[in-house]
Amino acid sequence: MKIDLHCHTTLSDGSFGIEEVITQAKRTGIDVLSITDHDTLASYSRAKVLAERYGVKLIQGVEMSAWDKERNRKVHILCYAPKKPDRLEGLCLKCCEIRKSCSKEMIEKVSELYPITPESVLKFATGSKSIFKQHIMRSLIEHGYALEFYGKLNDELFNLENGTCLVEREYPDVKFVLELIRSARGVSVMAHPAQYDNIELLEELAAGGKIDGVEIGHYTTTPETEKKLFEIAEKYNLIVTGGSDFHGLYNAQPTYLGSRTTTKENLDRIIKLSNKRGTEN
Repeated sequence: MKIDLHCHTTLSDGSFGIEEVITQAKRTGIDVLSITDHDTLASYSRAKVLAERYGVKLIQGVEMSAWDKERNRKVHILCYAPKKPDRLEGLCLKCCEIRKSCSKEMIEKVSELYPITPESVLKFATGSKSIFKQHIMRSLIEHGYALEFYGKLNDELFNLENGTCLVEREYPDVKFVLELIRSARGVSVMAHPAQYDNIELLEELAAGGKIDGVEIGHYTTTPETEKKLFEIAEKYNLIVTGGSDFHGLYNAQPTYLGSRTTTKENLDRIIKLSNKRGTEN
């Protein structure tokens, strides 16, 4: 059984629409898929109908933006199979507003350096709940200022350490996000811990019983990091997931649907835990 629990559509920062993602999942032999757009659950109703049509099992998912206030850094939390997803809507809207505010300022900064218009960025964000750096880069590419999304210009403008046009603001506290996911009767999994240097946070949360799982199958996970993450997962009995983190044209590294996967055993653990929480008062 082939299970990919992490991918994105045009509702956030992917370049494929919902149906394109599902049809490609079918072509690549994926049996179970979770669309985990950033801070939005809006894809699920349509995706569920399409998944049934194409014979792909769909697990409801979302990638929540959060903040590690102690270490002052970003963290992403995947939420799977929430029984009360409406309880996440307010937080999703808040996170989208934060991202829109950052993006508006980034577009203004980039426009001072390169004569592009907000409209030229917005046309690439049609359908998305937010505006992402990829949409800005696509406008720059279209206007001839770059040939690739993750080359020299992207590093100059949006590097996490010193990008001249990068604007970041705090998202909601990670512990609050985890509590809300639990309230929504969902299963929480830390996404790609190596990407934002969240491994210390992961162990802290796992030790406190605040998080259910960790995404180890991800293109940012090195062999050394994988070993450390498996040790943490085993120590605290965490669910272990994997996913392609597919963004289509906007992939940061070469990756395709089904390139990283989750085992059936761990999928069963997600479903079992979600069902158990669904019976809680």
